[in-house]
Amino acid sequence: MRTPLERMYDYRRMLPHYQKAGRALFVTFCKLMPPPFIAEARDVILQHCLHDDGKRYLLHAVVVMPEHVHLLLSPLLDEEGWSCGLPAILKLIKGSSARSVNKLLGSGGSVWQEESFDHLLRSQESLEEKLEYIRQNPVRRGLAKKPEDYPWLWVEQGPR
Repeated sequence: MRTPLERMYDYRRMLPHYQKAGRALFVTFCKLMPPPFIAEARDVILQHCLHDDGKRYLLHAVVVMPEHVHLLLSPLLDEEGWSCGLPAILKLIKGSSARSVNKLLGSGGSVWQEESFDHLLRSQESLEEKLEYIRQNPVRRGLAKKPEDYPWLWVEQGPR
């Protein structure tokens, strides 16, 4: 018999991922199991988040926390004029970073929870609010005195 938590997780897995061309998305995905990521693993994860910036998406900000990642990104259009799908973007980031983390740690298996949380932003004000939320996340957690001190925070500089 399935537990209520397992049934709830199945329900969440069926939730759609809404996206609209030209709109930014706020995305969070979490580590599957403890312990928290070590510094070298966070370095690797940050590099994988940055890898397709300007190719599949415009990355506005990313923070790699000890047990989760926040992304603020706008999917780009593919060669046929369709917006790159969020599931494909996340599969690339999560899959490649998981392989690298496992290699680094000499481990195997899943690194990330399958599901992620995503939110379609509706306005510039909302984008700025989420950007500030990402910047302040390490400060709120006591991992840095100011956002600029946290090495696994990346924020785009100026318009592109």
